[in-house]
Amino acid sequence: MQDIYLDNGATTFPKPESVYRAVDHFNREVGGSPGRSGHERALEAGREVLRAREALAALLGVADASRIIFTKNATEALNMVIRSVLKPGTHAIITSLEHNAVWRPLEALAERNDVAYDIVQCEGDGSLDLVRMHEALRPNTSLIACIHASNVTGNLLPIEEVAKIACERSIAVLVDAAQTAGRVELRPEELGIQYLAFTGHKELFGPQGTGGLFIAPGTDIDPLHFGGTGSLSESPKQPEFLPDRCESGTTNGPGLAGLRAGIEFILKTGVTQIRRHEEELTTRLIEGLLAMDGLSVYGPHDWEKRVGIVSFNLDGLASPELASLLNERYHIAVRAGLHCAPLAHKTIGTLEEGTLRASFSYFNTNEDVDNLLQALREAKKC
Repeated sequence: MQDIYLDNGATTFPKPESVYRAVDHFNREVGGSPGRSGHERALEAGREVLRAREALAALLGVADASRIIFTKNATEALNMVIRSVLKPGTHAIITSLEHNAVWRPLEALAERNDVAYDIVQCEGDGSLDLVRMHEALRPNTSLIACIHASNVTGNLLPIEEVAKIACERSIAVLVDAAQTAGRVELRPEELGIQYLAFTGHKELFGPQGTGGLFIAPGTDIDPLHFGGTGSLSESPKQPEFLPDRCESGTTNGPGLAGLRAGIEFILKTGVTQIRRHEEELTTRLIEGLLAMDGLSVYGPHDWEKRVGIVSFNLDGLASPELASLLNERYHIAVRAGLHCAPLAHKTIGTLEEGTLRASFSYFNTNEDVDNLLQALREAKKC
């Protein structure tokens, strides 16, 4: 197995021990379907889901936990909002750092439903010029979708300023927080964000197959799926109230038990402490990379403008080849290619070759960074 894991931008590993215990406890000791029966196992399963919802509300500073609905990942949450908000004849704005989870649903709607969208071009370093976003506004703009941190460059985008622009025109804001929930302080209600999508398996330390969406009070949302919710079962109509309206089908009880444990670990450790640790690792890596000849490092070098995701390329060696070398010879796990974000790669000029990406979590160490740097120095000599 891998000795050094630096692919946390895809999925964090390892998880806190409490996450493994929570999943195992649910499977062994609880076992029921949340909200589907009146016996004790089902009731305890429902309580576990509620605890996960309340933990997320505490982390995000959300007053009403029912405004947080669970999905299988951030992609599902993003699709739900895009399909719900954008009606025929409407217009959306996105940035050129967006993940395919935003771009592809928009493109599908544009092809089929008379929906238009514009891509606001970011700078080569990944920064966003808000003047360009103002210029992209149209009378029929109904949604601005903005990634909070790029999964390629690590850039933090100014979502507070984006929300202000949208508020002036009564435009809904959708924030993709897949790379920031759990590692950056987030208060969507205070920021005036209508929708905030997150995934559980990255910096929230939950299992794969977990994620969700914050829906601001006074904001409507159409379900992506219709079906059984365990409530109002006598009616052919989907319930109108949250979270039931958007949670058809059996909930991922074991996954949400693990997600709750991951969030409790974050709350106990503190987002500030987690971010401080990632700052140390990221700064150490960037400084080490910049000291080498023949290496290109993408995104801002200033920590205040980024998260613990660093993309780079080594001259003369394609990123997949370098990733394979690091994997086979040094037992270091990184990710190579386009990272499901071709818009971002076009922005920084790496669409054809992609990049090598090292991404940190709270469980990485300075030694991990030093081992990666040493491996790269040796690779340069090959």
